[in-house]
Order: sequence, then structure tokens, then C-alpha cells
Amino acid sequence: MWKEARRKALTQAQVASSLAAIPYDLRHACVSFWLRSGVSLAETARRAGQSVAVLQRYYAKVLDGEEDRMNALIDQGLAEDESGAEGP
Repeated sequence: MWKEARRKALTQAQVASSLAAIPYDLRHACVSFWLRSGVSLAETARRAGQSVAVLQRYYAKVLDGEEDRMNALIDQGLAEDESGAEGP
């Protein structure tokens, strides 16, 4: 059924690729996207129906290389706090 759906929904080149080879690939991509977008581990776990421990075990690697972005968020929060601005 999944293979047939892929053939109907994707281009021939996409069907020949590993794009969404199995339905779980879509779930994995979604959870990875949420994490890379800055959704907290707790909220991502709630939405995915998993524990934070499972996310850390299987998805933490998607956050590799995010130190600069995370540091910028911390700096922004500190600046807002010092200026008296309300944060999110």
C-alpha cells in the first residue's frame, strides 16, 4: 500500500530515491524538524508520544552543531532580561 501511495504522490525520481521509503521516515523527519526548529525536548516528546529520554537517545544527534544558535538565544534572553523586556 505504501509503495503504491509513493508512486502516486511522488515523481519518478523521488520514487527511485529513499525519500519516505517507509511511513516511519515521515515521523522521524517531523520530530527531527521540531527539534531543529527549537521546540523543547519536553514539548517534542509530548507531541511525539515519547519520553524525553527516548528523544535524547535517538534524536539528540540532530542538534549537533547547534551551539552557536543556542548561545545566541541565551544571549538574547539575557539582553532582554537586562533591558527589562519581557521574554517569550
